[in-house]
Formats: sequence, structure tokens, C-alpha cells
Amino acid sequence: MQLIPAIDLMDGKCVRLEKGNFSTRKIYELTPLDVAKQFAGLGVERLHMVDLDAAAGRPSENIKVLKTIAAETDLSIDFGGGLRTTPAVRNVLNAGAAMVNAGSVVVKDQDLFKEWILLFGADKFLPAADVKNMNIQIHGWQEETNKHVFDFIREVFELGISQILSTDISKDGMLKGPAFELYKEILIEFPSLELIASGGVSSYDDLRELSDIGCSGVIIGKAWYEEKITPEEMSYFINNH
Repeated sequence: MQLIPAIDLMDGKCVRLEKGNFSTRKIYELTPLDVAKQFAGLGVERLHMVDLDAAAGRPSENIKVLKTIAAETDLSIDFGGGLRTTPAVRNVLNAGAAMVNAGSVVVKDQDLFKEWILLFGADKFLPAADVKNMNIQIHGWQEETNKHVFDFIREVFELGISQILSTDISKDGMLKGPAFELYKEILIEFPSLELIASGGVSSYDDLRELSDIGCSGVIIGKAWYEEKITPEEMSYFINNH
């Protein structure tokens, strides 16, 4: 199972939220580049970056951070947040992202998403199944849909994509453990899915359990920033799993 640390961006700074609530924002002192270099030094190969400003519909220049990290590290970066147009996707890929994290557009405008796949390739996209009560949430988790997570995954499979990122919104940023049962249910229904778990990771034991369930990757965010998972534990896991 691959460890994928997260950098959430607001105004060019590293932040963390609770359940996607912007009023809970906590800003961390280290620059995003410093954080990325720390991860690379531990043996991390992949980074998850989210532009929270763009996700909230605000003007954003966080793509400059993406460009800097892509240029100064060897990390493979998936980047998302508020990407709703073809030029925006092209800009992110040209800035150095290996993959684009797509959520809302997959649900709201599947014709556009199919166009992106034709233009850039299915391997350039990591669809995000952001879940609340088994239904998909979109637009920075602010809008509920009636689409069941299983239906979302089936549609993604039909587009030739076998890897998704799934966040249980109720768990995100709470440091109370991941949604183990949700991930078990998803993998029972879709055993060939490459599932990346996100939200709630709070300890090294959580990583081991997610690996045992069969997740192919896990996003680590607040647990790292709040030192619930140490650099030594992260390095050990990377070298032994």
C-alpha cells in the first residue's frame, strides 16, 4: 500500500480542515515546498495536493506552488480542486502534475469528463468519490447528490479508470480513524478497484489495517501535521510494505 501525504493549499500555505469546513482552517508554518521535501526525504514517491481556494470558487494562484514542487522534487503529484474547464486541466498537467484529481465534473458533466479522457488519457485522472452516508458530495463537499458511491465507481470503471480516491467526509480531519467499513464494502463490490483511502487516519495501526483491507493507497494529512504518525513510522512503513 502506497503512502500518499497531502498538502491542502489556501493562499499558498499548508492548511488542514475538519470535515471540509473552511471555518476550521488551521495554518501550518512550514512552506508547502519544505513539507514536500520532508516527504521526499522519507522515501515518499507520491503527493496529493488540493487547491482549497479553487474548490471554494475563489481566485487562486496555488498552481504556482504546484509548479515549484514539481520542479524541485521528484514526487509524482496528483492535483485537484475546482477544475471545471479544459484549459484548467491542461494548465495543471503542464505545471507538472502527473494526475488530475476530479470530482464534481465526473458527476455533473460526464460528457466533458469523457472529452478530457480523450484529450489527455484516462491515466491522467484520479476521480474522487467524496462520500457522506454512501452518497457522493461535490463542489468542495458543499453540495449533496443522490448518486450512490457504487454507481459512481461503476461509471468510472466504464470510462477505463480503475483507480479512485475515496474520502468519508465525516472522518476527514477528525483523527478518529478511517472509514474501514466503507472501504471494505467498496472492495467487496469492486475487488479489482485500486482504492486510495482518505480521511481520519490517526495512527500507524490505521495504516496497517487499511493495508490488510486491501487498499492500494492511503492519504495522510492531519495525522502527519499533528505528529500522530512520526517520520520514523512513515519511513518504516514505506520500506516494509
